[in-house]
Amino acid sequence: MKRIFSFLFLLSLLSACAAPATEAGLLPEPTATEAVLVEATATESQVAVQSASAPETTPLPDEINAPLVESPSIIFIEMMDEVYGWGITETEVISTNDGGVTWYNVTPPGLTDVGYSVFTDFLDKSHAWVQIVDPNNYPNGGTLYRTSDGGLTWESFETPFSAGDMEFMDVNNGWMMADLGVGAGSMAVSVFQTNNGGETWTRTYTNDPNLDGAGDTLPLGGIKVMLVPLNMNTAWIGGVVYSSGSTYLFRTDDSGRTWSQVSMMLPEEAQSSELTIEQIKFLSSTQGFLAIRLTSKSFETIFYTTNDGGQTWDPAPATLPNSGKLEIVSPQEMVFYYNNQFYVTKDAANSFDIIVPDIAFGESLTDMSFANLSTGWVITTSPTNRRTLYKTTDGGWTWFPIIP
Repeated sequence: MKRIFSFLFLLSLLSACAAPATEAGLLPEPTATEAVLVEATATESQVAVQSASAPETTPLPDEINAPLVESPSIIFIEMMDEVYGWGITETEVISTNDGGVTWYNVTPPGLTDVGYSVFTDFLDKSHAWVQIVDPNNYPNGGTLYRTSDGGLTWESFETPFSAGDMEFMDVNNGWMMADLGVGAGSMAVSVFQTNNGGETWTRTYTNDPNLDGAGDTLPLGGIKVMLVPLNMNTAWIGGVVYSSGSTYLFRTDDSGRTWSQVSMMLPEEAQSSELTIEQIKFLSSTQGFLAIRLTSKSFETIFYTTNDGGQTWDPAPATLPNSGKLEIVSPQEMVFYYNNQFYVTKDAANSFDIIVPDIAFGESLTDMSFANLSTGWVITTSPTNRRTLYKTTDGGWTWFPIIP
C-alpha cells in the first residue's frame, strides 16, 4: 500500500448536526399535482414494459477465475470505482468486481506473508504491482510482482531496492523512492525510474553519502514519507523534519537528478508547529491538493490547491481539527474522517460540511476508500484485531456491513 500504510512499515524496519434530507441525496415529497403526473407516467411505463419482448435486467459482474475468499480480514482497501477494487490481508492480495461484496484471492504464487510487509501500487482494475523485501539483501534487493489481468497471472522481476513508495504513471512508466535507512531524524533514499513496467530500473538520484554519485539537493535530514509524480520529469517528495515552522517538501523537474525546496505560504501558527506533509494528489496535469498537519499543543490540518501543475500552491480557507483519514476524489471534492465525523468539501476546501454517521466508528476506523462523494468503504479494527468492512451509498450518513 501507499500513503501511511507504507510509511509505518518503513519506520518499523529500523457540530455536528445531520444535514437536511436533500443533502443526503433524498428528494422532497411531490405535490398532489406532481403525484398525479408521476402515477400517469408510471402506468405508461408499465404498459411499455409489458409489451416488450423481454424485460431488461442489470447484468451480473463477470466471475473472476480465482478462489473465493470468505469474509477476508482486510487491512487495506483501494477501490478503483464503485465496482472494482483491491485489498490486502495478512496473507493475501484480493480483488472485488461487485463493490466489495465478493472477494477473490489473486495473490502472486508463492507469497504467504503479505499484510504490512508488501508495498503496492494499484493503477486500475487490471494493472497492479506488489514489491516484496529481500531480508537478506536489505535495502538493495527485492522482488517486484506485476499483473496486467487483475491478478490472475503475475510476472516477477528482481529489483535493486527493497522497500519504499512506488508510483506508476501508466503501465510502463513509474517511480520508486527507495528507503535506505532511517535514524536520528534522517533518512537516506534513492530515486529510481522504469519505462518498461518495472522489469528494469535506473537510479536517477541518491542522498546516501556512502554511495557513488550521492547528491545533497535532497537533504539527508528529515523523514521522507511520500513521492508523488506529475509526469516522468516532475515529482515531489514530502515528509517531516522535526523542527518548528519548516516543511519538508522538495520538487524535481529533471527526473529526480536534482531537487529544490518548495516555499509555502504558511499560517502564523505554523511557526511554532511541527509540519508534516500528509498527502499530495494530482487529479489532472494542472489540478491538485496538498494537505499539511500542524502539530503543537494541538493538531490541525490545513490544505493547499494548485491549478498550474504545482508551480504555485494557494492556501485554502478552511482548516480541520486534528488529523485523520483523507480521501481526495476530484479537483473539488475531499472526504476527511476524524472523531466519528466525516468532513466533506465540494468546493476545494473553501468550506466543509459535517456528516455524523449512523454508526459510531470512533477510533476503530483504520482505513477508507471513496469512489466518489456518495459511495465509500471503511475498515474498522476491534481491540481483538477483528476487521469489518462497511459501505455507504449516501455519502456517509448510513453504513451497512459487508464483511463479515
